[in-house]
Amino acid sequence: MGVAIDAEERRVRLAERHLLLPSTRIDDLPEIADDLVALHSSDPVTVFLSAMARMAHPSLEAVEKALYTDRSLIRHHGMRRTLWVATPPVARLMHAAATRDLIAPERRRTCTLLAAAGVQSPEQWLAEAEVQVLADLRKHGPSTAREIGQRLEPLRQRLQLAPGKSYAAAQSAHTRVLYILGFAGQMLRGRPSSWINGAYRYADAESWLPGGLGELDPTQAAAELAGRWLRRFGPATTADLQWWMGWTVARTKQSLADCGAVQIDLDGVAGWLAEDDPPVGPVEPWVAVLPGLDPTIMGWKQRDWYLPSTSLEVFDGVGNGGPSLWVDGRVVGAWAQTKDWTIHTHYFERVAAPRRREIDQRIDEMKSWIGNTRFTIRFLGDIHARLLGTRTVRGPASTRTT
Repeated sequence: MGVAIDAEERRVRLAERHLLLPSTRIDDLPEIADDLVALHSSDPVTVFLSAMARMAHPSLEAVEKALYTDRSLIRHHGMRRTLWVATPPVARLMHAAATRDLIAPERRRTCTLLAAAGVQSPEQWLAEAEVQVLADLRKHGPSTAREIGQRLEPLRQRLQLAPGKSYAAAQSAHTRVLYILGFAGQMLRGRPSSWINGAYRYADAESWLPGGLGELDPTQAAAELAGRWLRRFGPATTADLQWWMGWTVARTKQSLADCGAVQIDLDGVAGWLAEDDPPVGPVEPWVAVLPGLDPTIMGWKQRDWYLPSTSLEVFDGVGNGGPSLWVDGRVVGAWAQTKDWTIHTHYFERVAAPRRREIDQRIDEMKSWIGNTRFTIRFLGDIHARLLGTRTVRGPASTRTT
């Protein structure tokens, strides 16, 4: 571990490589996605706000064009069973290195649910349902789950999820069939009714993306994906990569070896750099207003170098980061949009007035992008409940309205 990198240098790398400096903003959306490896899409709003925070000329229309017209960005389940948006080459890597592992467990779970609902021969029922849904998509083109269910009414078998639990729910079987087809790479998600909506249209993968998601070798794909992540998120620890990928320890270590990762001293612990990692120089002061689940806040398991102990409430109890305010590579505050379209902010620490004015300017820019659109934050950090008035959360009384 001859090379040593401290927290300050990590924050410099973060700013430059995640396109958070004014001088690094670009309008090439596939390049933005590649520079973050992929964009989180569990909340559809995140994709748009994350991309526009890094664009020289932010535009909802430009992001929609990349997603649904050019299809230079593809939405697909990947690491940690999470929905992501990535360029087709990265989506294929994700599919081979992470998504295909989800197919067998999801099929077993669905067959168990079908059997509990009284379906005889659930494996046969599921296999036939997959064929029917794919045939329907090829015939009718991109369709919502509701449209597919209306056309294939026999597949709308009701399944009971978590019966007897407080969170019990019912789900139509054809919806689970769509999930499995997605994990299998045979279905992709298309345009929803609006940019804040997660009710996507579903499309046959080959018709949406020529060549589909392919059949890459999983070991080679894992090595390349690990190398891409290190070039954008490194230096980082083994635990960071394992958490981000959702892999086992053994697979994580093997992928680090396969991609030629270089071991370094990371503030006294073992860390890793990509073997072709370029040097970094000083960067100008910067601020950022990032959405919940932005790739930058969600990029590492060990976060103390950018997340002060005073700012922990920007996360929820299971590790989802909510909308955040950044100054020079540190999370210093949080923000939320209320029902009357007002943006409320909360600072976890004292921030100099000039830097707060810069943040206010970035918030005004964001408001100009979204216009009168009202959206719901799907993954609230602990502090956001306070900002939205849903419950009381302890914290400094520095809340303000913008």
